[in-house]
Amino acid sequence: MQAIKQADIVIGIPSFNNERTIAHVVQAAYAGLAKYFPQLTAVVVNSDGGSTDATREAVISARVEDSHLLLLDTPMGGAHRLSFPYHGVPGKGSAFRLVFQLAAALGAKACAVVDSDLRSITPEWIDLLVRPILFAGYDFVAPYYQRHKYDGTITNSIVYPLTRSLYGLSVRQPIGGEFGISAHLVSRYLERDVWDTDVARYGIDIWMTTVAIAEGFRVCQSFLGAKLHDAKDPSSDLSAMLHQVVGSVFALMQEYEPVWWDREGARPVEVFGFRFDVGLDPISVDVQRMVKAFQRGCEELPEIWALVLSTDTLSTVRALGRGCGHGQPLHMDNDLWTRVVYEFACAYRRQSISRGHLLRSLTPLYLARVASFVIETQQMGPAEVETQIEDLCLAFEKQKPYLRAQWNGKAGGAPPVRPEREVVTS
Repeated sequence: MQAIKQADIVIGIPSFNNERTIAHVVQAAYAGLAKYFPQLTAVVVNSDGGSTDATREAVISARVEDSHLLLLDTPMGGAHRLSFPYHGVPGKGSAFRLVFQLAAALGAKACAVVDSDLRSITPEWIDLLVRPILFAGYDFVAPYYQRHKYDGTITNSIVYPLTRSLYGLSVRQPIGGEFGISAHLVSRYLERDVWDTDVARYGIDIWMTTVAIAEGFRVCQSFLGAKLHDAKDPSSDLSAMLHQVVGSVFALMQEYEPVWWDREGARPVEVFGFRFDVGLDPISVDVQRMVKAFQRGCEELPEIWALVLSTDTLSTVRALGRGCGHGQPLHMDNDLWTRVVYEFACAYRRQSISRGHLLRSLTPLYLARVASFVIETQQMGPAEVETQIEDLCLAFEKQKPYLRAQWNGKAGGAPPVRPEREVVTS
């Protein structure tokens, strides 16, 4: 590192035991830099969280022969390749912090981060994440993927509709994992006092996206094609990820309350790249397992839910549970699910119960919503499924006055008073 004085571009790849996939990611990054930015200096840095396999060795040994690439220019020099263990709070955020510190120290004009378990990354991804930063004046490039309809259920059912309704921008993959960041925004991230908190451990993706949107940085998206990675059946144990991500979203709602309070609707965000249909890996879903988890929740959690949900919402949820027990197909409609999410967000703010207990008690309700979605969309193609998700987003936007009333403890009631305080910026 001491021999590298300056770089125009830094590509960061956080990792933990990704020996099987990371060489491909490094090769794609290296090839993308050589093909699309041959006149610029670049560094590919692996920020590793203490892998016990050969992840770091795979990074250093990965090779791309220039003769195998179709280059429009002769590269001035190959990208530097570095692999460092990071220190501090374990988690992806600490890995990102090391990448951002390196980018700032090298005076990089653009930085991009990509996940280390990707099987679908191509050299074009590097161009699509970096070019809008370097040549179009954007500060933040979010990914826009084509994903299997049952991949990314936390994004589709909670994070995307909630973030969109709050901040008024349609960023389709707010926790996608691949981002492009300007030098200005890198500096802003490093200024923030979050790196020793749970944000660094759990919620870094949604934090980065929310800061960029809420603080007025220029945001766009790039279409990257398919995201093929080690996706899981949404009925499997995603509870830890659900608690971490949703808890981060709820905490950010408190910080940026003056930003989202008066915003209505959502405007589209420009998408770079050529849109095309791609083949996707199938994902099998155990609907019955999710339904049973919801039924157990209805039996075991009504006292906790009563501290979180309004009387009407709780009554409707329990009726759904009874219906499942009598063989009725589970259907949790958009309006009910929107109220559930909004009421949980407000209870998180009030700390009606321990936030850990509150977030854990959300899991059976989330599984009920996903099971309902799977049942309704089994025979639908990608375009029809996307229409269903759009309808959910519109329900979140339509019920935002309900959120504001609940937020101030005025369920069903009078117009809330707009908070008169500044956005927290440090």
